[in-house]
Parts: sequence; structure tokens; C-alpha cells
Amino acid sequence: MTLPAQRSRRAPNRNGTALRVLLAVALLVPAGVLFSSTWRSNDDQLAVAERERHGVEYLRSLGQLTLALVDAQSGAVAGRSAAAAALRTAVEQTSAIDVRYGAELRTSERWAGLHAKIEALPDRPPANRQESWSTYTETTDLLLALYAKVRETSGLIRDPESDSFHLQDAVAEELPEALVAAGRLADRTVLASARSADRLRTAADLALARAAVLEPADDLVDNLRAAVENTSSRSLGGNLLSRLDGYQRAVEDLARLTRDPAAADPIQVGAARSAAQLAGSGLGTIILAELDMLLRDRADGLTGDRRIAVGALALTVLLVLAVAALPLLAARTAARGAAARAEADDAADAGLRPAAGTEPGSPPTGPPPLAESPLPAGGLGPLPERRPLRPDQGGDPGRRSPLADWQDPVPAGQSTGPDSQAPWGRPDAR
Repeated sequence: MTLPAQRSRRAPNRNGTALRVLLAVALLVPAGVLFSSTWRSNDDQLAVAERERHGVEYLRSLGQLTLALVDAQSGAVAGRSAAAAALRTAVEQTSAIDVRYGAELRTSERWAGLHAKIEALPDRPPANRQESWSTYTETTDLLLALYAKVRETSGLIRDPESDSFHLQDAVAEELPEALVAAGRLADRTVLASARSADRLRTAADLALARAAVLEPADDLVDNLRAAVENTSSRSLGGNLLSRLDGYQRAVEDLARLTRDPAAADPIQVGAARSAAQLAGSGLGTIILAELDMLLRDRADGLTGDRRIAVGALALTVLLVLAVAALPLLAARTAARGAAARAEADDAADAGLRPAAGTEPGSPPTGPPPLAESPLPAGGLGPLPERRPLRPDQGGDPGRRSPLADWQDPVPAGQSTGPDSQAPWGRPDAR
């Protein structure tokens, strides 16, 4: 018997599985690099936006200090007592802000110098008004320098967006300069009315003072219009334009009243100065609020981008793990299938093999065969004559029993009679 060849067992391709796993894991390298770069860039932009918002908060406190300091200067030049309470409150607020953000914005040294200068201001105006004007002018110069420092160190001066850049330029440079210049113009007008000599020099000084007011005011208008034209905010235009119109009218009134120093009324000039300062203060509040809103929206967008980056990285990791796990699961399934097929092949091969003891050359198994009596040399001889059964034996005379044709063989050495010849017998019975 020819046995079928045993089926070959196919082992799983471990090299291919390992290669696929390595390729899947290798996808994490560029994904990790991209995520790291995106995270660092996002983190830097978020830090810049937060630092700019801190600068906006510092500028808000400086705006209150500017109004209080300009009012104190006008009172001192006019011979009145300075508004010490308002100035002290503004100084305390700015000191609190500097404690919070001074180290970050590197403004502590400049604020310390300005604070010392404000503390040195006399509570009562000196007899010489020109001296008061000079002292306050030095103080407001330090204030404008602090504005520039905050603008630089907070990053507002390098803001990448067009609308926020123009807003910070307007509120941190042009508006403070215009408010300080408006106070100085009104003070010069008061000083000119009290001095009749050297009118030519006085007129030149007033012309320069008016230019110092109108030039930053015009730049302020241009910046705000550019911010409105290049913004995506829906509230920026409506909030700014109405305040801007009021500020322009107040500045124009102040400039008109100071054209002729001889005919200028110090009371009207002082009222125009106060109106310009109030309009500028309200405009500055709106600008700072809109600027802070833009920066907050930018920070929120960056935070959302960070969440998206984290989600994308997590999804990439899950996909890579799935790609890496699928070959392993497939290899394990293939190994189990191969083992099952091997068991099935072994069972099939066992069923096709011949029984034990039937193969050529194998010893016989099982019970020994029965011994056979040897036949006589002449064969079986003639069959005995069929005899019918006798009636006394329960037989039918007309029917023969099938057992009648067969007789039990006569044992060896026995005979039924002289006429009987046993057709069956052993060799020793003959």
C-alpha cells in the first residue's frame, strides 16, 4: 500500500511580520518630530499673546496715571494745589501692576525712577510757575519712556496681526503723546497770557506745542482707520469711530483756542484741555478693550490648535499601534491555524496507515488462528447417501431434513458396523 506524502507545515513569516512592525513604529518618528515642532511654535505664540495681554493691562494702569499726572501739572502751572488724592491712587494701582508684571516686562527699574520723581513733586505749587512746568515736563517724559518700555518688552510693538498692531501703536504711543502734548499746550497758553514780553518766542513755542498735539492725533486717526479696515472683529469699527469723532473735535477746539495767545482765555483753554483728555481717555479705554479681546481670541485659537495637535498625535499613535498589532495578531492566528492543520494532518495520516500486524514483515497480532485438521490424501471422497428421517424420529416421510445429508464424523477407532464405511475420518482411522 502506498501512503500519501505528509503535508508540509507552513510556518508564519516572522521576518515579514517584524518588518511591518518596524515600519509602523517608524511612522511615529516623523509624527513625533512634527508634533514637537508644532507644539513649540504654538507654545511660543501662546506665550507671546499672554505677554502682550500683560502689557495691555500695564498700559491700562498707565492711562489712569497719565490723566492724573497731566491734571496735577495743569493745576500746578495755574497756581492751584495738585490733585494729590487722584495721583496717589493712580500711583498705587501702577505699583501693584508692576509688582505682578514688572519682572516679566522688565519695567521695575523705570517705574522705580518714575515713582521717585512723582513722590518728589511738591504738594504746593512753587511761586515760579515756569519751574513747576519744567518739573512736571521731566516727570511726563519719564512716563512716556515707560510707555515705550512696556510696548517693547511686552512684544506689542512686534505684533504680527495688522489690526492689533495698529491698535497698540495708537494706544501705547500716539494717544499718550497726544494727551501729554494737550496738557503742555494748555499750560503754555496759560504761561503766555501771564507773560507779555517776547511774544515772538511765545508764539513759536505755542506753534510747536500745537503741532505736538495735532501730529500724534492725526497718526492716531490713521492707525485706528487702518485697524478697522484690516480687522475681522465686528465690534471694532462701531466702538472706535464714534469715540474717535469726539476726540478729533476736542483736539481741534483746543488747537483753535490757542492760535492767538493774546486773545486766549485760560479758562476756555483749560476746559478744552479737560474735554480733549476725557475724550482721549474714553477712546483709550475702548482701544485697550478691543486690543485685549483680539489677543484673547488669538490665545483661545492657539489653545484650540494645541488640543487639535494632541488629538492628532493620539490618533496617529493609535493607528500605528493598530498597524503594528495587526501583523502580530495575524501571525498568532496563522500559528494557531498551522498547529490545527498539523494536528488534522497527523490524525488523517494515522487513519490511512494499515492496522498493526498487517504490514509486510510485521509480526501478527491478535488471537492465534484455530488449528485446521489436515485433509486425507485422497480428498474428501464421495458424499454420503442422503437418508430420509424415520417417522419415529419426528420427520416427515415426504420431507428430508437438511441435517440428513450430514453425519457427524465417526471418531477414530470406532465403527458403526461392518457395513459402515466412515466417509469422514482421521488418517489414523483408516
